[in-house]
Amino acid sequence: MAYSVVHIDEIEGAGPGGAVKFVRRRLGVEAFGINWFDVPASVPGPEHDETSTEHEDVNVIRFDPETTRQIVAGADGCTMIAVGARRGACEPRGPF
Repeated sequence: MAYSVVHIDEIEGAGPGGAVKFVRRRLGVEAFGINWFDVPASVPGPEHDETSTEHEDVNVIRFDPETTRQIVAGADGCTMIAVGARRGACEPRGPF
C-alpha cells in the first residue's frame, strides 16, 4: 500500500501574496486538483470561473464550471481547501 503525507506548513505559498498552496503537486495526486488557500484579512481573491478547465469545484457547496466564484476574506482572513476535477473524470464505484 502506498500513500503520501504532507504538512501544509511545509508547502511554499504561490500566487498573489503566497496565498495558494498546491497540495495536489506535493502529494502526487493525478486524478483531481486540491489546493489550500490562506487569504489575508479583507483581501478578495480573483473572481473567476473554470469554463476553460471544465473543473467542478467543491467549497462546502458545489460550483458548475461556468459559475463565477470569488473568495472575499473577512476581518480575520480565510482558510479554504478547494478540490476540483473535470466533469466525467470520476467514475463512481459501489452503491454510493
